[in-house]
Amino acid sequence: MADEEIPDLVPAVETGIAAEPTPSSTDAVASEEPFRKIPVTIVTGFLGSGKTTLLNYILTEKHEKKIAVILNEFGESSDIEKSLSINQEGTLYEEWLELRNGCLCCSVKDNGITAIENLMKKRGKFDYILLETSGLADPGPIASMFWLDDGLGSELFLDGIVTLVDAKHIREYMGEKKEDTLINEALKQIAIADRIVINKKDLLSETELEKLQEDIRDVNTLADILQTERSRIPLDFVLDIQAYDVHNADALAQQTQKIEQHNSVHAHTVGHDVQTICLHFNEQLDTLELLESWIQTLLWEKTIPGDDEQKADDDQSQVIVLRLKGIVLPPKDNSNTAVRKRLVIQGVQDLYDIQEGYAHEQTDINDQTSKIVLIGKNLDKDRLLDSFKKWVRLENAF
Repeated sequence: MADEEIPDLVPAVETGIAAEPTPSSTDAVASEEPFRKIPVTIVTGFLGSGKTTLLNYILTEKHEKKIAVILNEFGESSDIEKSLSINQEGTLYEEWLELRNGCLCCSVKDNGITAIENLMKKRGKFDYILLETSGLADPGPIASMFWLDDGLGSELFLDGIVTLVDAKHIREYMGEKKEDTLINEALKQIAIADRIVINKKDLLSETELEKLQEDIRDVNTLADILQTERSRIPLDFVLDIQAYDVHNADALAQQTQKIEQHNSVHAHTVGHDVQTICLHFNEQLDTLELLESWIQTLLWEKTIPGDDEQKADDDQSQVIVLRLKGIVLPPKDNSNTAVRKRLVIQGVQDLYDIQEGYAHEQTDINDQTSKIVLIGKNLDKDRLLDSFKKWVRLENAF
């Protein structure tokens, strides 16, 4: 479908906010399908990166997936906006509309959580949610609501964060300095991403694209990166990422290998405020208590635990962790001694979670290396290593 064409829409209800499903349809869905949590992917990116074009593409492309898309930012020329501007004043209400390819679309001007709650009344009509953030939004608080909101957490789970970048202008945005923030929005969006789409690649030469990709990898070494034009990407790059699947230690182990491969090829130079570092240790912890207190001090107090060099009142020296991942052997005080058991750590900004996971057959169970990955600002690896060894009482870490 050409970009200027308006998608064929079928009103889900005649007027107003979407109504509750009828008891008969709800009962039928409940009786036919076992309960399962719905995955949510957050789509973010700086202004002009192509988010709405991507979602328009997903909403209008022929596929076999039932996807609900929540849009909360529109350009004046957006075809979807024109289709959803249903009242005379031009205000966009939370109005769910069905597309002929089985997708659902909603326009939101304020609270994404309210839109999700309204959407869950239509449970059974979709099996995936894509949530677009505004171009200037910090995706961290949006991601954290799936940990904080018990209601959402019972029905939904965060599958991953996809960040689109404008190949032509992203380097300028990444280097922008702002007086009212320690890390600009473009760097935050790249740092927190699980998948990164370099859009409008036709505007750069191959050499320029390669240099840009390496700049982005220096900020976030873990994320998978795809180059494209006009936001055309395979759906499986956006859906079923399983980036927050705390029960699968294999995926995280493979991700940490990217850091080692990247560092072996490219000598790291801190070209931006944000970077990725990885701490390794081979010793089994006595207990999780010291590890958790180290993480909490780092995330909440924004200081390196036990480090005397940092001034607590110096904002510019604050340690800011935007993304945290880890795979750790169970501590000695853990009663479960399964050889494939691992503890998986996931964190976004000041929230984190530690849960049990398992290394499957493709993972070498003889590898006793635990790893903690940090993406953020003012991450001095030597000082963090020294702090970690002293705080958690290890002989060796690297």
